[in-house]
Amino acid sequence: MSSDTSNAAAATDGATQDADSMAADWAAALAEAKPQSTETGLAESVAPAAFANFAPNAGTGAAGNDINMILDIPVQITVELGRKRIPIKHILQLAQGSVVELDALAGEPMDVLVNGYLIAQGEVVVVNDKFGIRLTDIVTPSERMRRLSKTT
Repeated sequence: MSSDTSNAAAATDGATQDADSMAADWAAALAEAKPQSTETGLAESVAPAAFANFAPNAGTGAAGNDINMILDIPVQITVELGRKRIPIKHILQLAQGSVVELDALAGEPMDVLVNGYLIAQGEVVVVNDKFGIRLTDIVTPSERMRRLSKTT
């Protein structure tokens, strides 16, 4: 039995030495893979960020600067006479001279939409043989917000 115990102890010592040897090999490999110059190179290449000053100038008003940034943004204005939901088979039956009845009544104000959002209502006018719309009611910002919250 004593020879079995000594063989088992020798096998355990051999396994421990193999594990220690493997750990040392891994540590050496990791040390070689991570070059020391990378750490110092990073420190040398880092520079502080420079940001533009967005604070309003004392000579000009902040509101004037803000509105000037958006004045040239194009928007789509749509004047809506009314709406009608019809099946495709009726659309295919339309021909020149067909009448599509809208849900709006004659003489009702038309909706003026900007990018799909109602901003005003108005009535049709003709100026120099061109159609236009005279705004009769502008939707207040609070009313626009109320309508937006209804749709979402």
